[in-house]
Amino acid sequence: MDSELASKRRRVQRSPSPTFKYDDEDDSYEPYVPVAQRRAAKLAKLSSFGVNSDRQKAKKQLEELLELEDAEREEEKRRERARKERTLLVEAQEVHSRRAVEDAKKTEVEKAEEADAEILAAIASRRKLASDMELAKGISYLESLKTTWNPPKYILDQTEEHHRQIREKYHIIVDGEDIPPPIEHFADMKIPHELVDFFKTKRIVTPTPIQLQGIPTAFAGRDMIGIAFTGSGKTLAFCLPLIMLALEEEGKLPLIRGEGPVGVVLCPSRELATQTYENVLVWTDALAKGGRYPQLNTLLCIGGISMGEQSHVMNKGMHIVVATPGRLIDMLEKGRFNFKSCKYLCMDEADRMIDLGFEEDVRNIMSFFTRQRQTLLFSATMPRKIQDFAQQSLVRPVLVNVGRAGAANLDVLQVVEYVKQEAKMVYLLECLQKTAPPVIVFSENKNEVDDIQEYLLLKGVEAVAIHGSKTQEERQYAIKSFKSGAKDVMVASGVASKGLDFNDIQHVIIFSMPKEIEDYVHQIGRTGRSGKTGIATTFVNMSTPEQTLLDLKYLLMEAGQKVPPFLQSIDDPRAVQGGSLKGCPVCGGLGHAISNCPKLEDTQRRQMASHRAADDGGGY
Repeated sequence: MDSELASKRRRVQRSPSPTFKYDDEDDSYEPYVPVAQRRAAKLAKLSSFGVNSDRQKAKKQLEELLELEDAEREEEKRRERARKERTLLVEAQEVHSRRAVEDAKKTEVEKAEEADAEILAAIASRRKLASDMELAKGISYLESLKTTWNPPKYILDQTEEHHRQIREKYHIIVDGEDIPPPIEHFADMKIPHELVDFFKTKRIVTPTPIQLQGIPTAFAGRDMIGIAFTGSGKTLAFCLPLIMLALEEEGKLPLIRGEGPVGVVLCPSRELATQTYENVLVWTDALAKGGRYPQLNTLLCIGGISMGEQSHVMNKGMHIVVATPGRLIDMLEKGRFNFKSCKYLCMDEADRMIDLGFEEDVRNIMSFFTRQRQTLLFSATMPRKIQDFAQQSLVRPVLVNVGRAGAANLDVLQVVEYVKQEAKMVYLLECLQKTAPPVIVFSENKNEVDDIQEYLLLKGVEAVAIHGSKTQEERQYAIKSFKSGAKDVMVASGVASKGLDFNDIQHVIIFSMPKEIEDYVHQIGRTGRSGKTGIATTFVNMSTPEQTLLDLKYLLMEAGQKVPPFLQSIDDPRAVQGGSLKGCPVCGGLGHAISNCPKLEDTQRRQMASHRAADDGGGY
């Protein structure tokens, strides 16, 4: 009972609840007064005036004031209604009209440049080349791989000005941070004397420009973009560093079955992969013959051949893999080997490898890497679009460029002749008389390749043909018989134009001019290799697109070649408009802008075809 009374007393005596006051509250706060009451208060105030005339005057002022307030409210309501009635279509029309006025002030050249910039920005938005794990986890590498190689002390002691003079001497353009110095002799690169002596037997005495800057860059562990004209020795520039890396890894701890590879070279075609593989075998055999170095194991991983034939390589530790993307993915997915110890990736003809068509395959291959790797991209033609994309994907890359990317080999004499379509076959026989065999004839059409071969055989010319529809055995036979000298002429589609090195080709005949100027550069590059000179004869006529002819005209002018009158007569519409004659960033052609690029058009056409096939259920 006493406890209940005490509890009641405590409740009664409890202090009142506190009241809170916000910072923005003011003691002078006035409550809201409706409009009608405010008007009545004003009338009452005015009615207290003593004189009638003053009262009337004040009343009139009040009425005017009230009318003005009413008018303002009506205007605000009207604006609100107008805002509600305003649609996106009206806004879009206004924006369009404003742009139309702005566009009217611009010249045609400015409009074209803006359109090109928009197209380039649209196609440039691509994910960087990295594995899925790296992209998902946001892994990025800030430092290049460290290697044990260092240039000789006397080269390190040379000034940067001296290095610059050497690069200028060989027309080498470099870009990047902490660029390794150029080295003019193989011995100074610390290459084993067994290889140096072997190079001398093959008349390779001094490094070519891409080699004297590219090999030290790769030896230093740097990611690299290497650009040089066809036949300039790019294969040695990226294979030699891989061979030396594999020797170093084997020296640390010999590889056993199931281990490796240390590095991989990716090629866009089986023929180019086979050629690179054969070069690597020759160079590694030359090293092993000296007795100081172990024999390195190299695997050729391409479609069309039985991998069982190379089981003797796969049953041992593999040091080097030379591959095409499709077969490499197949072997990795089957677990025949892995990339756990792989730290070197090179892509030959890289502009084709990371362009549409192969890009997803390359990304798939990247996903098998579990560690940082050194990445090298080499090509003769690497447009700015691909260079920009590669710069984003590599780690502190060094760009090594010998001449303009996409420029023709200056050792090739380019002859362009106007030949009617019906006269091409007959004139081809005349052209074959210009030089001694072997000769390569290029055509863009597979059926035409077969027709040319058949015609030449009927005329008693020993000819073989190669194109994408041939079986692997037929392609290998054609290349082998042509290289050995058993056949005098090879008729080929674009398959044989990418990187293939044939001995002593003095003459290349381009039977049908390709639409893309890049393909032309690769095709004429089959001659004039390793410092030798060669001739490239190209047939053109009314069926050749004018834009392609304009690209060809500028390429001839750039190389200091003779420009025939019918090409000189072709005017560049950009020059007429007063625009800047920049090269196309997609294909590197000098005669058109990105909006007229045949390569971009072809890419878009392929994409649309693949989308249609997907919509139709994949063609089933």
